[in-house]
Amino acid sequence: MQHDILIKQLREGHEKAYELLFKTYYSDLVIHANRYLYDFESAREIVQDLFVSIYEKRYNLDINSSIKGYLYRSVQNRCINFIHAQKTKNKYAEYVKEHSSDIENQLEKEIHASQLEKALLNAIGELPPKCRMIFKMNRFEGLSNGDIAERLELSKRTVETQITKALKILRNKLQPLINETATI
Repeated sequence: MQHDILIKQLREGHEKAYELLFKTYYSDLVIHANRYLYDFESAREIVQDLFVSIYEKRYNLDINSSIKGYLYRSVQNRCINFIHAQKTKNKYAEYVKEHSSDIENQLEKEIHASQLEKALLNAIGELPPKCRMIFKMNRFEGLSNGDIAERLELSKRTVETQITKALKILRNKLQPLINETATI
């Protein structure tokens, strides 16, 4: 069938023209693709995808060269794209393989840090009320012992004692988690 007539029939949606195109070129295109890929299954998929693409775009086909040239060039380009994609996939898989222990260690550290933070907030919540208030003012609001003493009308020594008490209680409650985190 003549080139222009076949393209015209494809654009008009004639199934017979599409079938003729497929039957004429499919096997040769698979062999052509396999020359690049050395994998018949992937070669078949690339050629099938090309024919699906042609069918989906049949009403807007813009083939200015010979159909055979267009098909072979399309398969070649698709094979090159496939090879590049495989190389990228392989590089990523190799990177993950090489760095998986680093990634796992980092994830484990983040989990333990989150657990430690949660345990710390729980432990602070369990401090005696006056001790908790003074500790939070010092550690979270950044107030000095003198400022806290002035605000609460306490002696500076009382504030220091309460902060020391809070730290001792927190250290005792969190020591097992701190030891566990240190071994990571």
